[in-house]
Amino acid sequence: MLENPRSPRVRAVAKLAKKSERVDTGQFLLEGPQAVSEALTFRSELVVELYATPSALERHNEIARAADDADVHIEFVTEAVLDAMADTVTPQGFVAVCRQFPTAVKEVFAASPKLVAILEEVRDPGNAGTIVRAADAAGADAVIFTGRAVDLYNPKVVRASTGSIFHLPIAVGAELADVLERARGAGMTVLAADVKGDDLLTVRADGVLAQPTAWLFGNEARGLPDEQLELADRAVTVPIYGHAESMNLATAASVCLYESAFAQRSVHHG
Repeated sequence: MLENPRSPRVRAVAKLAKKSERVDTGQFLLEGPQAVSEALTFRSELVVELYATPSALERHNEIARAADDADVHIEFVTEAVLDAMADTVTPQGFVAVCRQFPTAVKEVFAASPKLVAILEEVRDPGNAGTIVRAADAAGADAVIFTGRAVDLYNPKVVRASTGSIFHLPIAVGAELADVLERARGAGMTVLAADVKGDDLLTVRADGVLAQPTAWLFGNEARGLPDEQLELADRAVTVPIYGHAESMNLATAASVCLYESAFAQRSVHHG
């Protein structure tokens, strides 16, 4: 059992909260039973190290079984060691170190996707992770983080995705113009979510949403600058019917992705 919170091994894990360390090692931090369980179930080959407190493992014997099935060794640690490793205040008894596994942008579009989310300069980790989770839930084929967006492997992004990062291809670090060119080459319509755009209901009535679509989401505070909006085929806004001053980016993105998912599925079912 690891008992010293100041040991080199514990420090090495804790350092993964820093982007520079993640870039150097090609690894990232995973915390909590839900995320660890998803990693073991869907991408166990990425799990490099897995740490747990004995009491947490007793509460989550399904993780013990999944680790056993995947041939992943569980190292027992004290609560103090886990707290020293984790980025969160309450890591709930589990921390893992995983290998990063970005997908190449060209692979995303080579697979003839029907629905893709592109994040350009989305800076808030909670929003970014929530959009990944929404894209996963809506059955999107991939998510792309451009070079100006937050780091996919930031612990807060990983946490907010609640394991969805292990469920669908995610590309990182691409240039927006290149991504949009590839999207068009794959026969996709590029829709930019923007307050200055056409009402979502109008776009839905035009039948656009049933087509293969790449949704482009911009910065939380500033949205997309004009030169980027011009790269899209159409700008679309989610209407606000009540008195809310605005809508959180992740919420708007969820609505857009689901509208596409509904439209595409009703065509196939209709």
